[in-house]
Amino acid sequence: MIVTLDLYCRTPFGRLHRSNPDVVALAKAIGRTPSAVAMKLANFASFDPIQQKRGIHGLSNAGKEDRLVWQEFQSNWSSLALAGATIKDRFGIGITPVSEADIQAKQNAPSEAVRQSKVRLVQGFFRDTVLASYVCACSFCGLCLTEMLTASQLIPWSSDEWRRADPRNGIALCAFHDRAFDRGLMTVRCDMTIVVSERAKTKAVTPMQEVGFILMDGAPIRMPARFAPDPVALEYHNKHVFQQKG
Repeated sequence: MIVTLDLYCRTPFGRLHRSNPDVVALAKAIGRTPSAVAMKLANFASFDPIQQKRGIHGLSNAGKEDRLVWQEFQSNWSSLALAGATIKDRFGIGITPVSEADIQAKQNAPSEAVRQSKVRLVQGFFRDTVLASYVCACSFCGLCLTEMLTASQLIPWSSDEWRRADPRNGIALCAFHDRAFDRGLMTVRCDMTIVVSERAKTKAVTPMQEVGFILMDGAPIRMPARFAPDPVALEYHNKHVFQQKG
């Protein structure tokens, strides 16, 4: 259930089916059929509030254990990132870091090596999950080049360790809009519309400013298929990161 939930988070919604090579590979590794894994993915989707609004339903007898696993990790996303990586490493699924025991045996500073390994796992989970939620497109401008996309944090990681892996603390943005968002030149209201700082409008307007800033002001963001931005995190960005005045 844990590795299937991990896959659910990292996979765009339209690819949660038995023919997806990642589903097939996971099923083979854990001794299940692709159909069984796909059904489990559908069960997790049925617990997702956004999918519930869209009328997505899992199996009528979706297990209590499925729901318990879903609920457990909603309040501790970092533990899902770490548990999923540990289990995948055990089953040889994908390319994952070596175990903590191996890291400790090979490094002069084992505790620091383990900490860095965990940080990378959490960062990878956060990025994969946020980009998958937004179907690998910038939430502001719609750019679909994965190489130009990043998972931006609403509450900076340095300010709230608990939020580091939480996909609802993230939003998919292209490199241009990520930089502007991180520097407080743009934010998102709780009504999911974009706000542009006066600082981005006061200089001589260039074509890039026109397209990247001015035309964005007041526009709605492209909503994710799941894990919509948390209003509390949006409010934090509005109050503590965004620079309203020029």
